[in-house]
Amino acid sequence: MEGLNDWLGAMQAEWLGYGPLVVSGGLVAVGLLLHMLLGFIVRRLHRVAGHSNNRWDDVVISALEVPLRLVLWVVVICLLLVLHTAGEGWRSFVFEAYDTALVLLLAWFLHRLVYYSEIELLSGDRGQKTSTDKATVHAIAKLLRITLWVLAALMALQSIGVSVSGLLAFGGIGGIAVGFAAKDLLANFFGAMTIFLDRPFAPGDWIRSPDREIEGTVEEISWRLTRIRTFDQRPLYVPNAVFSQIAVENPSRMLNRRIYETIGLRYQDSAAMGDVVAAVRSMLESHEEIDTGRTLIVNFVSFGASSLDFFVYAFTKTTVWVEYHRIKQEILLNILQIIHDHGADVAFPTRTLHLQQVEAEIAAGEGAAAEQDGGV
Repeated sequence: MEGLNDWLGAMQAEWLGYGPLVVSGGLVAVGLLLHMLLGFIVRRLHRVAGHSNNRWDDVVISALEVPLRLVLWVVVICLLLVLHTAGEGWRSFVFEAYDTALVLLLAWFLHRLVYYSEIELLSGDRGQKTSTDKATVHAIAKLLRITLWVLAALMALQSIGVSVSGLLAFGGIGGIAVGFAAKDLLANFFGAMTIFLDRPFAPGDWIRSPDREIEGTVEEISWRLTRIRTFDQRPLYVPNAVFSQIAVENPSRMLNRRIYETIGLRYQDSAAMGDVVAAVRSMLESHEEIDTGRTLIVNFVSFGASSLDFFVYAFTKTTVWVEYHRIKQEILLNILQIIHDHGADVAFPTRTLHLQQVEAEIAAGEGAAAEQDGGV
């Protein structure tokens, strides 16, 4: 630093001999020329990177473009201030401001690097991303940006003479009080961390909880709460700490949807039961929307109160709710047609009354009464 001060002092004495306006104009002109040169170099690098198979060079160039030009003008402005001002105290102030500006510009460059890296990782050129992949990329990018600016703030404070060690010590003592006062806020923050790391769900997923009345589509996961859009289109805001205390189902990650139906035939159609069951099983095995790699069962299971029951257990290939119901309707109509083709029908609740014995008792009672009348 002492050598730099001596060099700047010599420059100040020599350059100001040409006149302050001449020196200022020369520095600004040099700055403009270098600014234009940097623009030409950056455009050239973009063209070269565009022909490269490696896309990360585009990320670095895009992140570096604007901060690099600002670094140039920070240097020019600091030179102007140093060369046109006298006094050791003022020069020290300029050096501190220069160091702080460079720290902030470096942090800005790294922030842009994280931002463009996030865009690159989520770009369509890298293939279709699942919701969990997107959530992971967003979470890591957020954590990196927060960590980056916290470190940049500490370095900037150090550069202007603030004791970081004392600040950290005060933060450690005050952190206990803050922790008690903001325990709910911290619980939600760590709940968000758990969601980002464990990835039980992500934006766009349909989730529900059997423990709470929570069901809908996840729209956003912030550091304090998660916004869910219910099926009646109402926004539901759930603190992140809640998800560490409840069970959460994620139907969006189902591999299949299940068809599970019990169907009853009339008792008078008992002879057709075996053929109906075999035909229904054959229909399901040949259906293009049924996943035959999963469990597929069609069996006669019980003698019901008014029907002979068989059940159908199968899985569709699709997990889309609307498409699943279309397929289920088609299969149920096919089953109904199979039943009718075999001369049978679906049973409905019935009750049979046997009156033969009652009629015989009535007839016997009438005969006895006639004999009594004849005897009289």
